[in-house]
Amino acid sequence: MAILGIETLIYGVDDVALSRRFFEDFGLAIEHATEAEARFRLPEGSAVVIRSLADPDLPPSPIEGAGVRQVIWGVDSEQALDALAADLSRDCDVRRSDDGTVHFQAGFGIPMGLRLFRKRPVLCAPEPANAPGRTERLNRPRRWRTRAYPKGLSHVVFAVPDFESGTAFMRDRLGFRLSDEQVGFGMYLRADGSNNHHNFLLLNATAPLPGMDGKLRFHHANFAVEDLDEIMIGANHMDRRGWEPSHAGLGRHRIDSALFYYLPCPAGGEAEYGADSDCVDDGWVPRRWPEPLFAYAHFVHNLPPFLRQPPRWKIDYMTDPIEVLPPHEGKH
Repeated sequence: MAILGIETLIYGVDDVALSRRFFEDFGLAIEHATEAEARFRLPEGSAVVIRSLADPDLPPSPIEGAGVRQVIWGVDSEQALDALAADLSRDCDVRRSDDGTVHFQAGFGIPMGLRLFRKRPVLCAPEPANAPGRTERLNRPRRWRTRAYPKGLSHVVFAVPDFESGTAFMRDRLGFRLSDEQVGFGMYLRADGSNNHHNFLLLNATAPLPGMDGKLRFHHANFAVEDLDEIMIGANHMDRRGWEPSHAGLGRHRIDSALFYYLPCPAGGEAEYGADSDCVDDGWVPRRWPEPLFAYAHFVHNLPPFLRQPPRWKIDYMTDPIEVLPPHEGKH
């Protein structure tokens, strides 16, 4: 075990004040704010930082547009941090800031960092569900929530021109595991110290998807909430606050079983409320999904045109996922 998941997402945005208001309405707790920057802290200890795109402290990169401009990964020990830094320094430009964070640019263009992370335990109590013939909640109504409050950062997604090479870098240099491959569309990767189905998704920047133009771009970040009720309470609150609603509405992915609700975000890309994802470890057998539409969704509230026809059911299991990924080459 070394990398526990996302410790901090650092956004470069067009409008700091507007982005701050969005994330406060979204349910993030403000920790520090000025006109030039805002920092939010989630219950697990992870953070979201928003800065102006013109801020000179943002690391230079080929990423196009607003959105996450640096991903800081949380590491479980100083020994692991030192070992990862030493390996990266063989062919990457690595520097340490005064707080001990190791900064580098991944071979596929995304600025990243490594930082010691004392991840906090998060206690949740999803409501038991009744069903015909099975009573789990007797003489007790469900909780009536008023707001959604995300508990942690589950994953971050980028459109990456060379997503296969990027996958190899994350595997070979940072110890990420392949969870699933959506053929021609993307690779789902899990940090070795995490049970999330994926912490990082590399989308094919030339896939036939809206917004894919072959360039390196931030796509979305997933914020974990407790259950379906919290997703929709959050969605309704955002609508009442005047934010543009999701184009897809509520849905459930097939590839990681997770409930989703995506919201257009003024900080760039989308912000996703997510719940009930698959939890996996090294006993998980990665899958190859040759039918991307089948992988995308089990159901979607606002059915998009490309899902009007039922997708073909097909899935393959990888017996040796290492062999399906290209070797990592090149200097970074």
